[in-house]
Amino acid sequence: MPSTPAASVIGRRSFLRWSGLAAGAVGGATLLAACGGGSDAGSAPAAPGSNAYGREAIQLSWIKNTEFAGEYMADSRGYYREAGFEGIDLLAGGSASTGVEANLVSGNCWAGLSAPALTAPAVLQGAPLKIVGATYQKNPFCIVSGAGNPIPEPRAMIGKRIGVQDSNDQVWNGLLRANGIDPAQITRVPVQFDAAPLTTGEIDGYLAYITNEPNSLTRRGFPNTTFLFADHGLPLVAETVTVLQETIDNERAKLKAFLRAEVRGWNDAVRDIPGVARLTVETYGRDLGLDIPGQVKEATDQNALVVTDDTRANGLFTMTDVLVEENLRALSLAGSTIAREQLFDLSLLTEVYAEDPSLRVALP
Repeated sequence: MPSTPAASVIGRRSFLRWSGLAAGAVGGATLLAACGGGSDAGSAPAAPGSNAYGREAIQLSWIKNTEFAGEYMADSRGYYREAGFEGIDLLAGGSASTGVEANLVSGNCWAGLSAPALTAPAVLQGAPLKIVGATYQKNPFCIVSGAGNPIPEPRAMIGKRIGVQDSNDQVWNGLLRANGIDPAQITRVPVQFDAAPLTTGEIDGYLAYITNEPNSLTRRGFPNTTFLFADHGLPLVAETVTVLQETIDNERAKLKAFLRAEVRGWNDAVRDIPGVARLTVETYGRDLGLDIPGQVKEATDQNALVVTDDTRANGLFTMTDVLVEENLRALSLAGSTIAREQLFDLSLLTEVYAEDPSLRVALP
């Protein structure tokens, strides 16, 4: 597929989103000073469709492609309104935008979609944030390589040239530690956010996003193979619903109503790939130059990250105790040692599913 400005932006997404927070943006003193006392709004359930919860901004982690299919469904089908919101503003992220954590602390959004690799360092710096659910049960980081010179698993990288972006050193080093690989055994090649050096033979592997660069390379006539970090010792979740602690404390019913709408939206999204591709291309991402076939492929691959045996059994966004512990170990390998109670509060989702068992639907 010919390169377009939109395609270039999407190619950068996977790395910039997971990179370290901007220097000084979330210093502990600044974070704590920015968080005032919460109100009692949302402490009691709202009548369906009452607009009692007002209008809130939700910060997305990247541009409006199919990555946020469930949010599009919840918005377009009225699930947020039925939950008691006047409306939800979906704020696009991107390479030039402020990160979710900083926007939460500064009050620029009420909730956001982020990742443990970003939220944990912010919490350790003093940010009063919590993860309350995880859309992606597996993070989408992968190594992509040419089909003619495949790298099917981490230790196959030994002796090879791997393109790694500077902003991804933390997660890269975590992968190496998880697999007992000495960095000196691999030639790390600094690259930017374009997989072209892989197609020209300058590198043997490229740190990518499983739903993006591999598909783009295939469509451009470059057969390839991949392996997921999540399948090889770094099982971090992603697209995590992240909020301020005061939101949990003071707006619990409101937050649960939001999570209920999110679950409904994603229940629809994973079962209607053509529908979410159309919504993305024609409505939410209409200015990005996206195309239906590309978004169908991305949404199809994305489902493998969202729907697992555990979410089939327990419901979307949930995390098992085992998965939480695996994430804490992975974060430690990536340089952020943090306790469960510092980072996660999954009790709201437990209550949501207990109160409405119909949210557990048959998933593909």
